[in-house]
Amino acid sequence: MSTMKFPKNLIILTILSIIALSLIWVSCQKSEMKNYLSETSAERDQRMAWWREARFGLFIHWGLYAVPAGEWKEGKNHAEWIRTTAQIPLEEYDKFVPQFNPVQFNADEWVTMAKAAGMKYIVITSKHHDGFCLFDSKETDFDVMSTPFQRDIMKELAEACRKQDMKICWYHSIMDWHHPDYLPRREWETERSADGANFERYIQYMKNQLRELVSNYGEIGVLWFDGEWESTWNREYGRDLYNYVRNLQPNIIINNRVGAGRSGMEGFTKGGEFVGDFGTPEQTIPATGLAGVDWETCMTMNDHWGYNKNDQNWKSTKDLIQKLADIASKGGNFLLNIGPTAEGLFPQASIDRLKAMGEWMKVNSEAIYGTHASPFASLVWGRCTQKAIENGTRLYLHVFDWPANKSLMVPGIYNQPIQAYLLADATKSALNVTRVEDALVIDVPAQAPDSINSVVVLEIQGQPDISDPPKIVADQDIFIDELSVSLVSDRENIEIHYTLDGTIPELNAPVAVAPLKLTATTTVSGRIFRDGKAVSGTIQKTFTKVTPIPAVQATNPQPGLNYAYYEGDWELLPDFKTLTAKKSGTIPTFDISVRDQIEHFGFEYAGFIKIPVDGIYLFYLDSDDGSQLFMGDKLVIDNDGLHGLQERRVALPLDAGYHPLRVKFFDKTGGDGLVVSIKGPGIEKQRIGEAMLFH
Repeated sequence: MSTMKFPKNLIILTILSIIALSLIWVSCQKSEMKNYLSETSAERDQRMAWWREARFGLFIHWGLYAVPAGEWKEGKNHAEWIRTTAQIPLEEYDKFVPQFNPVQFNADEWVTMAKAAGMKYIVITSKHHDGFCLFDSKETDFDVMSTPFQRDIMKELAEACRKQDMKICWYHSIMDWHHPDYLPRREWETERSADGANFERYIQYMKNQLRELVSNYGEIGVLWFDGEWESTWNREYGRDLYNYVRNLQPNIIINNRVGAGRSGMEGFTKGGEFVGDFGTPEQTIPATGLAGVDWETCMTMNDHWGYNKNDQNWKSTKDLIQKLADIASKGGNFLLNIGPTAEGLFPQASIDRLKAMGEWMKVNSEAIYGTHASPFASLVWGRCTQKAIENGTRLYLHVFDWPANKSLMVPGIYNQPIQAYLLADATKSALNVTRVEDALVIDVPAQAPDSINSVVVLEIQGQPDISDPPKIVADQDIFIDELSVSLVSDRENIEIHYTLDGTIPELNAPVAVAPLKLTATTTVSGRIFRDGKAVSGTIQKTFTKVTPIPAVQATNPQPGLNYAYYEGDWELLPDFKTLTAKKSGTIPTFDISVRDQIEHFGFEYAGFIKIPVDGIYLFYLDSDDGSQLFMGDKLVIDNDGLHGLQERRVALPLDAGYHPLRVKFFDKTGGDGLVVSIKGPGIEKQRIGEAMLFH
């Protein structure tokens, strides 16, 4: 065969032309990147519609950490964080790769169990913090294809979900303890140098993997990010990553952990621009519904996300079903976790709970799917979800405590009833409904249809017209000289009548038109009236006049606090008096950075706080893990136990001057943090600074 030869300069010109065209194409591609942070409300509503309808999903934490099953040496309380909580060197952790062979994994069975439980979507760890990938990634060998299993788990689950009309979603960690370019290193990894590490190069690696995940597995419902809290990540990275992913799949939903600034376990972004589509409360349910905000509580069935063979502290079926109703009643989704074994099986206790929840959902799913938050501030017997119907509203009354007198009272509702029936009754036989003042009373059978949560349907005319009791607003419930108290409501065309002697307000009671000035201990009661009739229940609160705690004489006070530092593995705060401090000294303020190791340590701080003027002061204690605050010898805030950053507060009446205080703190594993704050006369809430601390 003859060959054609080209002049050398023509070949060079052709190559340069191709390079130029490539650069132009890349430039055009970048210029065509759409900014999805500016989408309209209508576009967002359309994209979020399936997720809001679903309300219930399955979280799966699975990876190499299932092999040790929570145990390392003497420790038995590890799980998905085991590489760092047990401080396992990289070369040791990598030995789990040839041990990961989940031959009993069956994607269809997993999806079938989730679907039968009433779940509508599955979120699984494509990559957790340890950096190991459960999918076939061309970017790394630290993935499932390097294990004896050699099957793309994500591919099998995605296909199984589509067969059963479930949404498949990925959890993907921004943090990566394995990749050489991820920063920062773990503090205990003293022998693993960060020389040559390039965080920007790591971000490109992560983007390349995300491109694989949203390009190779069909439509993905949610990208659930995590591990965003370290100092190397910021809001701008989050904005860029959000847009990058949505330019690959415009309809994908992304949680707020793509950005920075999440408020601990509360799961909502603090201040600034909220990047992401929904908040992520972890192991907690917000106390009240959050109008206009999408959110999802993620929660474990026991005490760990990943598999721990020793953890048998399972939440009961009753607790989980009532939590599902509670979350839906506040307008949120419930993402309930399972940690499979290294063999690829769900623990039997998890299977049992999925089955029981599925039995409840077969009867009552209508009261969960596609519902909106309750119009009631609170209901003593349970929760409420709602849906709009033609010319009215359908209220789903989730009754946890079935009325012994066979009368279910729905307080503060002004609408006219259309009908009521039991959701478990296929015939929808009518239940009698009568009005008693502000309440509708439904006659129900003596026996509850369900011992955990029986749903009574109440259909009403129009949108809910609910008169919850008024709110009693004051700075705190104690005072020294006098206190201003207001009774308020967002209802229109109403009057708030009040009493100051603990009795229930009637129509002849005075009307609250201005703040009340209290000068003695008083019980304030408030009730809403409309057109001369009571249309709400009564709210009561007692405000107590107190004597301020006297200051003490401080001899030659010096700036700063005394501290003692301890090391140990505790579940609760130890009695530091029985332990020997590893070191001690003085420090300007409450600072845990002087610790010698990243985990398993504790501090005790002691000194005085100088109060500027007489008044009521709020003290806040926010810690991960446990902490306590003492004023003198009295424990005033107890924030003890294993938990993420969690804030507790107390109001104290204090004279101006020096007051002895002491703070105890410990950290076990995972994140750590200690914040001690104050608010008072002329002082906005702020960390207690060194100007107020003495020893």
